[in-house]
Amino acid sequence: MLKNISGTVCLILTAILLMLFPACVSKGGLSEKNGLNAQEEIKTVKIAYLPITHAVPLYIENELSNGKFRHFSLELVKFGSWTELAEALNAGKVDGALMLIELAVKAKEQGIDLKAVALGHRDGNVVIVSENINSVEDLRGKTFAIPSKLSTHNILLHILLENNGLSYSDVNVVELPPPEMPAALAEGRIAGYCVAEPFGAQSVIAGKGKKLFESRELWEGSLCCGLILRSDFIKNNPGVVEEFVKEYVKAGVKAELKNEEVKNATSKYLKTNPDVLDLSLQWISYNDLRLEEDDYNELVNYMIELGLSENPPGYEEFVDNSFIDR
Repeated sequence: MLKNISGTVCLILTAILLMLFPACVSKGGLSEKNGLNAQEEIKTVKIAYLPITHAVPLYIENELSNGKFRHFSLELVKFGSWTELAEALNAGKVDGALMLIELAVKAKEQGIDLKAVALGHRDGNVVIVSENINSVEDLRGKTFAIPSKLSTHNILLHILLENNGLSYSDVNVVELPPPEMPAALAEGRIAGYCVAEPFGAQSVIAGKGKKLFESRELWEGSLCCGLILRSDFIKNNPGVVEEFVKEYVKAGVKAELKNEEVKNATSKYLKTNPDVLDLSLQWISYNDLRLEEDDYNELVNYMIELGLSENPPGYEEFVDNSFIDR
């Protein structure tokens, strides 16, 4: 009888061990080999964005994934201005942002520990002017709008003026929220503007403005928005960041197709006329989202030249290509 009891106890203990084994593997073995822990596997990644075509890879990553990420869920947090977005990122209210690289460079210079892990796009900014402006010279004495001094749009305006023998003193440069620019142009309050899409395409499709230059004509392959993450988030969640960036790059490849699937996904985040979206997508590229050193140095040199930065972070200090390179 003692033998039977002993056998029964052994069977019960074996069953308990078998039940516990998968949990042990999950917590201490397989996940750790991938640089992930149990918390990271269900990590919610909060990424800030503005509703612009420059953020299309983010929309595609979130919309077409169908929630099938292995180790994280993606939460896109919409903001109405670059200032609000930058403040949220700098304060740690979000883990990252698709934002103007100049804003991130300035934040890094001021002590906020950020890293650029990919680009949002290349080109995709257009100089829009009223119908009575036919040359850059015609902008002399006129009012021209940009969204922020810390923007590629400001740099493009600088290049535009310099290439045509003009300076800032020849033009009245003002800062306006992007959504206000098409109306300001239509009402004659400004003679032109340069801003993120789709606000340029809005004026063209509405017949209230025309394209004077595309950014590629002024600065080919120009940098504008980047995928920026907080360094502490990267350090604490390397496996999550690896998968997030991998899926982001895949989404960029899909975004470059600019097909109906892409447009349908984008329309859920960016409410605009289909013709406006079509034109906007013609001006932008989602190829080659790796931030290269020569491109970065060109950007910060412009920032120094325009007095936007005195001591910008070096390339290795600001850029982390380790994830996109995998």
